[in-house]
Amino acid sequence: MGNERDTDRLARYVMRIAVMAVVLLICWYFRNVLVYIIAAFVVSLIGHPIMNLMRKLRIKGKHAPDWLLSVLTIIIIIGLLLLVFTQAVPIVTGIIADASLHAWNSGSNMNPLAVINDWLIERFPSLGADFDVFVLLTDKLQELTSFDNVSGFIGSVTSMVVGTVVALFSVIFISFFFIKDENLFSNIVGALVSDKIEESVAKTINEIKQLLSRYFVGLVIEMFGVALVDFLGLWLIARMDANYALGISVIAGLLNIIPYVGPLIGEILGVVLAVILKLGLGMGLDVNLWLYAGIVFAIMLFAQWIDNFIYQPVIYSTSIKASPLEIFVVLLIAGTIGGILGMFLAIPSYTVIRVIAIRFFYNYKPIKRLIPDLQKEDELLNS
Repeated sequence: MGNERDTDRLARYVMRIAVMAVVLLICWYFRNVLVYIIAAFVVSLIGHPIMNLMRKLRIKGKHAPDWLLSVLTIIIIIGLLLLVFTQAVPIVTGIIADASLHAWNSGSNMNPLAVINDWLIERFPSLGADFDVFVLLTDKLQELTSFDNVSGFIGSVTSMVVGTVVALFSVIFISFFFIKDENLFSNIVGALVSDKIEESVAKTINEIKQLLSRYFVGLVIEMFGVALVDFLGLWLIARMDANYALGISVIAGLLNIIPYVGPLIGEILGVVLAVILKLGLGMGLDVNLWLYAGIVFAIMLFAQWIDNFIYQPVIYSTSIKASPLEIFVVLLIAGTIGGILGMFLAIPSYTVIRVIAIRFFYNYKPIKRLIPDLQKEDELLNS
C-alpha cells in the first residue's frame, strides 16, 4: 500500500515537471509574443493613472466610453514620447557632435587620417613606411559597397524595419485592451491556474499592478525632475547656452533611471561635455576651467541630492517596499547577469518576486527571515 502511494506521488511529481517543461518550451518558442505582452502590460501600468484622471472629467454626469479613453491614453503616451524624441534627440546629437569636433580641434589641427597613419606606422613598424590608411579604407569601402554586400544590407535594414513596425503595432494594439479593461491581464492568468489559487493569484496580480504602476509613473517623474534641476542649474548658474544645458540635462535624466551606476555616469559625462564645450566655444561663467568643472559637478551633485532625499524615498516607499540593502544586492546580481539592461529590469522584477513570495511562500523560513514583519508587509500591499 505504501509503495503504491509513493509511486502515485512520484508519478504526480513527474507529471508536474513534464507540464512545466512543456510550458517553458512553449514560452521560449513564442518568446517574442511574450515580450509584446509584457511591454503592453508596462504601457498599461503607465496608462491607467492617465485614464483614471480622464474618467473624472464628466459631461452631463457621464464620462466618455472606456474604449475612447483608452485610445486617448495611448495617443497621449505616444505624443509625449514623440515630443521628447523630436525635441531632445537633435539637441543631444548636436552636443555630442560639437563636443567631438572641438575635442579634436583642441587636440590637433592636423589631417585626422595623417595623424592616424603616422601613429599606426610608429606603433606597428611591420606595416612599412609606404603604408597608407587612406588606401586601405578606400579598398575596404569598395568591398562594402559591392552589389552582394549592399543587397544584404538593404535586406537586413528592411527586415529590421518590418520587425520594428510589427512590434510597435503589436504592443500598441495589446496595450489598448489592457488599458480598456484593467482586469484583462488578471483574467488571462487566472484562466491558466487551478481554481484553488485563482483568487490568490488575482489579488497578487492586482497588488503587483498597483506597485509597478506607482513605480513606473514615479520613475518618469523622477527622470523629468532630475533633468529639470540640472537644466536650471546649468542654465542659470553655470551660464551655459539653453540648448546645450537642455541636452546635457536630458542625458543625465535618461541615465538616472539606471540605479546607482546611471547617476554617476551622467555626472561624469555631463562634466566632460561641459568642459569640452567651454574649451571649444568659450561658453559659461568667466572663470578658470577647473572652477567651471567644479561648478558643473556641484550642480549635478545637487540634483542627485534632491533625487536621493526627495524623489526616491517617495517612489520606493510606495512601490518597492524593500530595504536599501535588498535593492543593492539585487542590483549587483542583476548587473552581473544582464549588465545595464539587467540593472534596469532588476527593481520591477524583484518587486514581482517579492509580492509572490509574501503571498504564496510566507510560511517558509527564508522568507520569514528576509521579510520579518510579513503581517505589516501584507497590510502595506493592501493599502
